[in-house]
Amino acid sequence: MPPSSLAESARHTLRGQLVLPGGVVSGEVSFGPTLEAVTPRPEAPADVFILPGFVDTHVHGGGGGDTMDGPAGVRTLARLHARHGTTTLLPTTITHPWDRVLAALAGVREVMDAGGVAGGADIAGAHLEGPFISPGRLGAQPPNTVLPTPDLVAEVLATGVVRAVTLAPELPGATGAALTFAQAGVRVGIGHTRADAETVTALLGAVHAVGGRSCATHLFNAMGGIEGRDPGPPGALLADPHAYQEVILDLIHVHPTSFRLAHAAAPGRVVLVTDAMRAAGLGDGPSELGGQPVTVQDGRATLENGSLAGSVLTLDVALRNAVQSGVPLPEASRMLSAAPAASLGLTDRGRLEAGLRADLTVLDRELNVLQVYVAGLPVLEDPS
Repeated sequence: MPPSSLAESARHTLRGQLVLPGGVVSGEVSFGPTLEAVTPRPEAPADVFILPGFVDTHVHGGGGGDTMDGPAGVRTLARLHARHGTTTLLPTTITHPWDRVLAALAGVREVMDAGGVAGGADIAGAHLEGPFISPGRLGAQPPNTVLPTPDLVAEVLATGVVRAVTLAPELPGATGAALTFAQAGVRVGIGHTRADAETVTALLGAVHAVGGRSCATHLFNAMGGIEGRDPGPPGALLADPHAYQEVILDLIHVHPTSFRLAHAAAPGRVVLVTDAMRAAGLGDGPSELGGQPVTVQDGRATLENGSLAGSVLTLDVALRNAVQSGVPLPEASRMLSAAPAASLGLTDRGRLEAGLRADLTVLDRELNVLQVYVAGLPVLEDPS
């Protein structure tokens, strides 16, 4: 088939309610691999919503696969989350011995070099969550933390795959590591930390001074709380005018009022993530995280000691939870698309705009997924 015929065969037009930054508009989108036109159409169906595809910056696993499994695990999780509306994601590591962390990053690189995942979300890089975290704020991470020395940071950057990193700013060498990552274009996340507010503020300031991007790694979780005389990491992060705020909105990790606080304090910079583990999409039952037994019951994943072990969240559920918490659909959509894309410096996606990637999530009136397109290719089977 000649190239022109191939391009023609891959062209689509969808009509419905377009979820745009300024509101919901009746219209249609025409697209191949990229969006060709976004056009108002008053007669478009009222019960179909067309959103920019979801971007998950923090996801360990799903569908039985995990980033630490290597390429097969990455492919499995990318397919599971794509079926729930995620069109871009960062496979995320867990704190393990250093050679296993590097092997996981190499696995992500292998998938990207092979052209990505057929039927799955686009892999935009990896999120290195651990091992540069506080041994006193492990959460569900195994106790294999290391200090972010220049040599280890150089090894990570040499993989060419890390797009986001989580650091505990109180660790020796953390500021130098954060600057090196920021100057390499890696988003610097503050998380799994016992730092005081002043230490967090200082590191954020250093990152922003060199033009870097920053975020809270799952705000409120594994970082303590906010008090009047001790604002802690959450207070410092919410008070910063530039930091993005990852929130796990499964209504287990974060109370709806805490979510609304983040929304009010950081308008346009809340980033909904799943922090999903391999059990996502599999229902209740036994699972594992980093070699640790996990039990999933009523959608709550816990270690044997009762600690939360990541989540089994998918971003379509996070969207519904945001709307049910009182956030208008266009703003909730931003938390799943434009905001996370901007936090990573991805300028080619995250909005319904001609010329951008045709990453689309199509929902029904109840905000359930009907279809997903990754670079113009449908993820779900055509029901016809």
